[in-house]
Amino acid sequence: MKVKFFAGIRDCAGVKEDTVQFSGTVGELLSYLSNKYGDAFRKAVLTGDQVSDRVIILVNGRNIVHLAGIDTVLGEEDEVSIFPVVAGG
Repeated sequence: MKVKFFAGIRDCAGVKEDTVQFSGTVGELLSYLSNKYGDAFRKAVLTGDQVSDRVIILVNGRNIVHLAGIDTVLGEEDEVSIFPVVAGG
């Protein structure tokens, strides 16, 4: 599966994208990536064991809010994009 990181999340991960051999849920993927990329990444994407309200996660271009949230099941061919929430005016 391909995982893409954007803006501040990219800074925490230290890479633009990663290809991982993974199957499970979005929550399990975030735990896996947090172990791989460390505390700064974990603090950026998770609040406890829930997705932080400071990030938007897309699976194949669809926001997980419109899927099964943290319990969205992922397959090996999926593309996950992780964005920080940005505000502007």
